[in-house]
Amino acid sequence: MTPLPWPTFRAADGPMDMLIKLSRFYGADDEFVLAGGGNTSVKIGDRLVVKASGYPLAAIGPEGFVELDRKALAELLDRDLGRAPARREERFKQAILAARTQPEKGRRPSVESVLHHLLPGRFVVHSHPTPVNMIACCAAGQTLCGELLGDLALWVPYCDPGFTLAKLIQKSLGDYRARTGRDCPPAVVIQNHGLIVCGQTPDEVKSTTDAIVEKVHAKLSASGGPARPLGSVSERPDAARAQSLVNLIGPALRALLAEGDDLKIVTFDDSDVVMNLAGSKDGTAIAAGGPLTPDQVVYCNSCPLWFVPAADDAPQSTVEALRRAIAEHEKAARFKPKVVLVAGLGLFAGGRGAAQADAARRVYIDAIKVMAGAAKLGGIRFLDQDQRRFIEDWEVESYRKQVASAGGPKAGRAAGKVALVTGAARGFGLEISQDLAAQGAVVVLADINGEGARKAAADICAREGQGRALGLAVDVTEGRSVAAAIDQVVRAYGGLDLLISNAGVLKAGSVKTQPADEFDSVTAVNYKGYFLSVQKAAPVMAVQHLAKADYWSDIIQINSKSGLAGSNRNAAYAGSKFGGIGLTQSFALELVADGIKVNAICPGNFFEGPLWSDPTSGLFVQYLRSGKVPGAKTIEDVKRFYEAKAPMGRGCRAADVMKAIYYLMEQKYETGQAIAVTGGQVMLS
Repeated sequence: MTPLPWPTFRAADGPMDMLIKLSRFYGADDEFVLAGGGNTSVKIGDRLVVKASGYPLAAIGPEGFVELDRKALAELLDRDLGRAPARREERFKQAILAARTQPEKGRRPSVESVLHHLLPGRFVVHSHPTPVNMIACCAAGQTLCGELLGDLALWVPYCDPGFTLAKLIQKSLGDYRARTGRDCPPAVVIQNHGLIVCGQTPDEVKSTTDAIVEKVHAKLSASGGPARPLGSVSERPDAARAQSLVNLIGPALRALLAEGDDLKIVTFDDSDVVMNLAGSKDGTAIAAGGPLTPDQVVYCNSCPLWFVPAADDAPQSTVEALRRAIAEHEKAARFKPKVVLVAGLGLFAGGRGAAQADAARRVYIDAIKVMAGAAKLGGIRFLDQDQRRFIEDWEVESYRKQVASAGGPKAGRAAGKVALVTGAARGFGLEISQDLAAQGAVVVLADINGEGARKAAADICAREGQGRALGLAVDVTEGRSVAAAIDQVVRAYGGLDLLISNAGVLKAGSVKTQPADEFDSVTAVNYKGYFLSVQKAAPVMAVQHLAKADYWSDIIQINSKSGLAGSNRNAAYAGSKFGGIGLTQSFALELVADGIKVNAICPGNFFEGPLWSDPTSGLFVQYLRSGKVPGAKTIEDVKRFYEAKAPMGRGCRAADVMKAIYYLMEQKYETGQAIAVTGGQVMLS
């Protein structure tokens, strides 16, 4: 996320106004807070208002906070909750829940609420700044903290989060006061965890935080900076082979990491930071060292899978090698990986939805940065097995993941699908894309009008959620352009479940007078464009089926009623659409072996879309000019003429087409078909 400017705090701002501004400021900066991590609070008299578990700080509002009774929190620290970890933490959780002043709202306070209560400042921010965690996760961290930060921060050694950490913080603050006769410093650095800063005002919090970060940066600069390969550099494949591997491994991982029938969203990253680890000959040993922080355990699982691809890149052998590697990893680590590092290639991160996959990617990239800095400063300290397993099994973190997963795939008839729609900047293509997204799909809008596709995708993301749509400039008549789009789809989402070949043009005219270049352009988009789209998408879909034999993908061409019956003075269009039916049937016969169903939908006239209604180039105008409708004097004459052709008295609408699309997706025993959606204007025989 892009950091926000420091907010203006006005005299009229109440404590909650200031807390929300403070929270959003740090929540919007990836260097401080990633995914749903971090928490904030403000003390208002005998109440503590603290972030609720699972709510991300970046966009938090009043609904994301819980009010607690501080007296109840203080009494909790004096209780004996027992030694058995599971029983102790359950009692701790229940005690914090009981401290809520408004339990009827149902929100669950951060498990770190007691830490916020203990620190003396009115405002408290707990974050995970990348440079500070380079010290917190360094083998020499305690020494560095003392040398660099002095009285700015108190070092607290790692212990299990929850009640144990709260008691340790209480003891550490008491010991500091007894030892120095002073109040505790304004900040606490928790080993392998993060930074807590308190202050009477938000400005005090920022001043302390800035001072700490600047001191760490100065130390890193004096040491030559943190960014360097974590070991000797290995040879990287050339660009063509690298993309070929991405297009093979991404779809395979989607299927192999699947939960039931739902494939994962898998995103790919080969940035310089990632290649510091993935491109290192020593990367496998470093990656196997374990997690650095609780957040890494939560969002990435404890350890990534390190995978070395075979030299031949054969789909079958690569998929089977991945299958074995994932099974062995799961046996050793107890969980399937969320992060897969491919030697010399880059990083794949998976999740239930695009937001979860991107969170895993960003959290692990931050871990790579932290490892690089810690290695530079004196060596990396990983969490040991007992420490990571506590987090893995902790109910509190399971709850946090459950709340955060609310941003996962939306329930619907296309839930979890990755869909590519060509010709999606407007008309049928745009409405199809919008409906698929509303029904839970991640949608890639491809159009020769790249700006229009990107704007439409941004509108979908604003409505449906970050990462739910991607807009690409694509010329379907050029194989390289289509292939590049498929490459981007795989890099962004890992694969493809649904191709809607919708891009089409119509140029009406008499066979006696229509210029040959008009005929060629219609054929290139409607016929060749469909061929090229299928040719480039099918191999990606085939890998998913190879990895998960019961998983099927769909290719659906948006054809036309003119693909079922000839169209007077419209031969170029009708011929291309007739040809599309032939392609559909032929593709269906070939691709069924790859788990791909191929069908066509033949809509009637979409009068409301730009193809018909554009005032300068729409079909109403074209047909009026060409004299296709006898006696027509106006566009309205042409429209009434065509509406009258449909027994149901109206044109086709996007909602009619969507019903056919969902039918074809859900029907397991249908391929090679052309479904007429014409209001009875064309009836199949």
